[in-house]
Amino acid sequence: MLLPSPKKTWKVVCVVSTMALMNMSHAIADVAVVVHPTNDSTFDQGTIKKIFLGKTKSYTNGRSAILISANYSDPATEEFNSKVLGKSSSQVKAYWSKILFTGKGTPPQEMDSNAAVISSIASNPDAIGYLDASAVTSDVKVVATF
Repeated sequence: MLLPSPKKTWKVVCVVSTMALMNMSHAIADVAVVVHPTNDSTFDQGTIKKIFLGKTKSYTNGRSAILISANYSDPATEEFNSKVLGKSSSQVKAYWSKILFTGKGTPPQEMDSNAAVISSIASNPDAIGYLDASAVTSDVKVVATF
């Protein structure tokens, strides 16, 4: 019986490992859009998109929206930007740079962790944010999942 050479075996291990890592990097759970539990506004993808692009500055209940986002390095950000905003993270950064430069809006406040997103939203009735759906707690209300 012929066994593969150690070189060929190592190549196979490397290829399989690389493929597994690539699949893991794209395998994020759903992204949940969350608000303070007392927020009684209505939300759909179009409304959420307008809020997070600064085109709508208030909820259907009339209160001003305060935007909270995960850090740009968080996989939830790429998922949210892609699935909800229809843009890459670099496109969103460029968009907000332009809006900020022209004085037409303020980008979302970036948080360093899911816990920070939850804490910020739980402590402010006007906050809206997103995070990995698996990290949601009862301190916030999920209004959409993508």
